[in-house]
Amino acid sequence: MKPPAGPEEAQLPASDIRAFASSCTMHGLGHVFGPGAPPARRGLWAAAVLLALATFLYQVVGRVRYYGEFHHETALEERESRRLTFPAVTLCNVNPLRRSRLTPNDLHWAGPALLGLEPAEHAAYLRALGRPPAPPGFMPSPTFDVARLYARAGHALEDMLLDCRYRGWPCGPENFTTIFTRMGQCYTFNSGADGAELLSTPRGGMGNGLEVMLDVQQEEYLPVWRDMEETPFEVGVRVQIHTQEEPPLIDQLGFGVAPGYQTFVSCQKQQLSFLPPPWGDCSSVSLDPDFEPEAPGPLGTPSPGLSPPYSLMGCRLACESRYVARKCGCRMMHMPGSAAVCSPQQYKDCAHPALDALLRKDACRCPNPCASTRYAKELSMVRMPSRAAARYLARKHNRSEAYIEENVLALDIFFEALNYEVVEQKKAYEMSELLGDIGGQMGLFIGASLLTILEILDYLCEVFWDRVLGRRFWNRKHPQRPSSANLLQEGPGGHQTQVPHLGPGPRSPTHRSAVAKTFSASHRTCYLVTRL
Repeated sequence: MKPPAGPEEAQLPASDIRAFASSCTMHGLGHVFGPGAPPARRGLWAAAVLLALATFLYQVVGRVRYYGEFHHETALEERESRRLTFPAVTLCNVNPLRRSRLTPNDLHWAGPALLGLEPAEHAAYLRALGRPPAPPGFMPSPTFDVARLYARAGHALEDMLLDCRYRGWPCGPENFTTIFTRMGQCYTFNSGADGAELLSTPRGGMGNGLEVMLDVQQEEYLPVWRDMEETPFEVGVRVQIHTQEEPPLIDQLGFGVAPGYQTFVSCQKQQLSFLPPPWGDCSSVSLDPDFEPEAPGPLGTPSPGLSPPYSLMGCRLACESRYVARKCGCRMMHMPGSAAVCSPQQYKDCAHPALDALLRKDACRCPNPCASTRYAKELSMVRMPSRAAARYLARKHNRSEAYIEENVLALDIFFEALNYEVVEQKKAYEMSELLGDIGGQMGLFIGASLLTILEILDYLCEVFWDRVLGRRFWNRKHPQRPSSANLLQEGPGGHQTQVPHLGPGPRSPTHRSAVAKTFSASHRTCYLVTRL
């Protein structure tokens, strides 16, 4: 007869730690919980496993912390193109209003706000303009529109533009779009307004861009009557090169071009790409200049709406428009939105002070756009006209040579080359890299993998089911009652009864606890078979 199996040879339940350690793919557990090993060896293996596990967790915490810092890196790349879209070019005469177009009614309404004139100074100012004073019985108009004043009295492009060519082909005022800025009425070439097709160029260098010759009309400049913040002391035009999606902020970002010179502007296109939070702080949601939040918040917080593509300059203009409209109930002439244009008195009393206060507080929080285009510029200039050309230009435009030297300028804008720069922010640490680092540390220190984690979870489920849910289920199905061994050993009256010995040979004494353990093990085996 085969001897009964010992406790080490018997099949262990799945929830037993020794059974799990013998089959787990994690290195070292079998040496810690395996049978037959001396305690000292088990202790050394346990220390090694705990040390490796602690090192692994330390490395994982460091990698997760680094990933949570959301680092980014900037990549610079040079790309080539066969054809580039030509940028928008905005031109403004530094003189906002022509002296020949101002009337006594204009001085009455706009003199105090725009020119710093007091009513008693109007007659002297008109004499400085070479105009007769207001006639006796003069009555100002009941209303006044500042936008119409600049449209009527501003420098007209038809008078300023002496010559225009794009890639050698003639162009004219019809290729420019009128736009109002803080400098007054300005003109934008290649604006793409009203669905117009954008111009492009297949080559770089001079002669493959925009060439214009302008007359700044110095005889139309207003006399400097009083030193004010926006009083122009210079002569010439301001120019800004920008994308079609970005409104010009020419009073701050424009460069000057002086008469008597030909200015060459060599451009290079740069495409910028930034990351949104939490890696960066860019935004792609436009700010609606007419949107008013229910609860007051940061003025520069972008809000959804039917707006043009987000740009930094557009966000600043919309923020300023919202602030002035909320403080004054109107907007300045160059600001976007549907609010009414401020009157000259509102300009003086509210709009200008409110805008200056906003700029001092720097309350417009406008993040960088997630995608934008800018143009790096290199300027060079030469004197013009030469002595040989002055007489020809004077005869051609019916002006004197002295007038040509003091009023005429030439501007040549072109691409240096068709290659352009791409500056892109990229995530320095992706989720895939984090998982790869964790997997590498896991395999290096504890010899485990993702399937090992599934094995541990499966073992914990077995323990929970066997040790917790199994006992509750068993106790509910089989309430406690006297065992068979007790029934055999105790009679109906509670007295102990000897179990009859049926087998041959001397009767071996059997302890009561041994019998109870035997029946308990049989119940346990029956329960495991039922589960399977």
